Amino acid sequence: MTVQLQRDLTPDAHDPAPAVPVVRRGRPRSDRAHRAILDATRELLVENGFSRLCLEHVATRAGVGKATIYRRWPTREALVLELLMELAAPHIEIEDMGDTHAELLAATTHAMRALTETPFGPVIRALLSHIAGNPALGDPFRAAVVQARRDAVAQVMARGIARGDLRPDADADVATELLVGPVYFRLMFGGELTHEFAERVVDAVSRGFSSARVGEARRRAVRTSGDAMTNDRPTGADRG
Repeated sequence: MTVQLQRDLTPDAHDPAPAVPVVRRGRPRSDRAHRAILDATRELLVENGFSRLCLEHVATRAGVGKATIYRRWPTREALVLELLMELAAPHIEIEDMGDTHAELLAATTHAMRALTETPFGPVIRALLSHIAGNPALGDPFRAAVVQARRDAVAQVMARGIARGDLRPDADADVATELLVGPVYFRLMFGGELTHEFAERVVDAVSRGFSSARVGEARRRAVRTSGDAMTNDRPTGADRG
């Protein structure tokens, strides 16, 4: 199932970043034109960046009139936000696998795959600095996409607590930042996004949030492994 990410993109005098479901009125939208506009927006963002994105250029690329765009998206921020929501939605939900470690790993690998294997990656690269500095884009993005990811990780944490794998006081917001933050750090500052990297991230998070039972089991495993290595070492007589 795909997470549905839709927000009201019309500014409100009392709420600069409203977060209510979109209700579209008026004539039925043309699905073909809608698809063409979003595809054109994606292409132009990747080619030229957000600063040079003009709705007039989008209209030309999509083969529609400017009025068709302005009827649906009053600003370029509103248009780009809808594109971001569409591209991000398939990579947020984390299914119940019955395995806390696997679900925590999915939180990291879903973000990695979205950035490296889907159109979301080039688009978010073109927009990162604007999401940080443009409230008209950043605030609703955080309210929709980022919050949806936090909610998905919170569900994973709740399931892990219920299974006895995680501490009852495990902080889901911090866990989200620890699981996904390193992915974006490497995206921005360099470093490979590999499965081995994801495993290292999740191992570190698991150690911090694991329950006393799981922590003791891990310590016993380490002691057992150490004893086995000691027993395998040759004695003085063996070396002689």
